[in-house]
Amino acid sequence: MPLQETAVLARIRALLPGGEDLQDDCGDLPPCAPGRRWLVTTDLMESDQHFRLDWHPPDLLAHKLLVVNLSDLDASGAKPYGYTLTLALGPEITEAWLETFLAGLAEASREAQVVVIGGDTVGRPAGLGLGLTAFGQATRWLRRDGLQPGDTLFLDRLPGASLRGLRKLQAGQRWDPKRPDPDLAAHLAPAPGLGLGLKLASIPEVHACLDLSDGLSRDLRNLAQASGLSLVLEPGLDPDALRGGEDYCRCFGSSLSQADLESSLGIPLISVAHAIAAGAAPVLAYDGDSLQPLPDLSFDHFGRP
Repeated sequence: MPLQETAVLARIRALLPGGEDLQDDCGDLPPCAPGRRWLVTTDLMESDQHFRLDWHPPDLLAHKLLVVNLSDLDASGAKPYGYTLTLALGPEITEAWLETFLAGLAEASREAQVVVIGGDTVGRPAGLGLGLTAFGQATRWLRRDGLQPGDTLFLDRLPGASLRGLRKLQAGQRWDPKRPDPDLAAHLAPAPGLGLGLKLASIPEVHACLDLSDGLSRDLRNLAQASGLSLVLEPGLDPDALRGGEDYCRCFGSSLSQADLESSLGIPLISVAHAIAAGAAPVLAYDGDSLQPLPDLSFDHFGRP
């Protein structure tokens, strides 16, 4: 039996934190405290473009949908508050599938202490479309355009695990909760270091930051172009780190030393590049003794999956 919109809305209201207040045409955002501002981010996820229904468990898919948005807020220095949810459901989405998805989203919402404040639902001829828009408050907005010459670019962990997980899924391996594979977990249920962005925003010598979701070859380019500089890669980086996406690391630039930052943040960091005046390309890599432009090796969201 096809899903009915009234039944879908009833389960959203019953399961999601904040769902009991979904009665009106609009949701409410409380006023910001003095010196704070609202930040907003949104992500779309389409079946057979960003995920496959036959290999992504619905509860893990819901977790991923939420945390990738919260990761954007965190990397910008914002504390998450809530989100709107959009569901475009094809006929293959069953009541049991949806119940598991919403239960996973509810659990992830409680863990992150965020609430649903609105959204929309619609049917579609086939497949699944997911949209989530998240809101958070920041005292200092960590942007991409603040890098300074001489800054070092750091990561809180090395990317590439999600790409390895994707390759395993493409080769036929599937998620087994009794024997969780760390690479599959990185792809299906990412765990960004939420809270680190707030700490980074409190350090004046951290000049720029982003959520590393498209691989180093593209996201370093995004930082360089926004700041009007070039970035020189550290030699010896793993090719998967350059190509892979969906790792959701914090990638930030600072004039402080690695030792000082690690002492302040209480975590190990990885140095991946340093900023110089704008050169021949946004991102440069050593080829022997010479610097050469690094091409964009990342996933094309408008290409064929």
